[in-house]
Amino acid sequence: MPEITRDESLDDLLSKIAEESGDWGPAAGDPEVQVGDHVRSFRESRGVSLQELAEKTGFSAALLSQIENRMTSPPLGTLVKIANALDTYVSAFIGGKEEREFSIVRKQDRSTVSRVGMKEGGGQSAYTYEALGAGKAGRKMEPFLVRLKPLIDRNVVRNSHEGEEFIYVLSGRVEVYLDKYSDLLNEGDCIYYNSTIPHHVHSAEEKEALILAVLYQGK
Repeated sequence: MPEITRDESLDDLLSKIAEESGDWGPAAGDPEVQVGDHVRSFRESRGVSLQELAEKTGFSAALLSQIENRMTSPPLGTLVKIANALDTYVSAFIGGKEEREFSIVRKQDRSTVSRVGMKEGGGQSAYTYEALGAGKAGRKMEPFLVRLKPLIDRNVVRNSHEGEEFIYVLSGRVEVYLDKYSDLLNEGDCIYYNSTIPHHVHSAEEKEALILAVLYQGK
């Protein structure tokens, strides 16, 4: 990893890392978290039926069934709503490591979750995200490395949920929608907002954008 000097900004360092050695590349082995399996196991352990969870989240039982059966992977906002409804944290669905007071996640150990990947074949994801906080016990924040795809349909659905979100653009350009407000973020730019504002983010170019996203669930 390049060393930072007094005359070199953090943005320069991050750009150098991205250009050299592939440190921001997909995790080696790229294991995918079976979020649906974890959601179902946790729901059943709490004695909550699919219909009861649907009533608590506002999602249809059919959608929740698709998530649990890995027919579709939920966006982060959906996971937050499910976690809140089950009185737990998003980490309960991502976990996979023994939890302790601190966590180090090596590149080869990062776990990937795909937003819209179908169980068999299927279309292209709007984004993929890799969990960076797995193993930290009782964490209130959930950090992710997110790869945003170019927007295909301009009629995007803005999601809202409890909590706060912080986004830092590592590479590419990102368009952010916050209710009726929109803006473009370039490499090195960041944004911090309340997740209760209907929001959506995507790559503003014809190529993938890379961001660091940190979610606070609001619990």
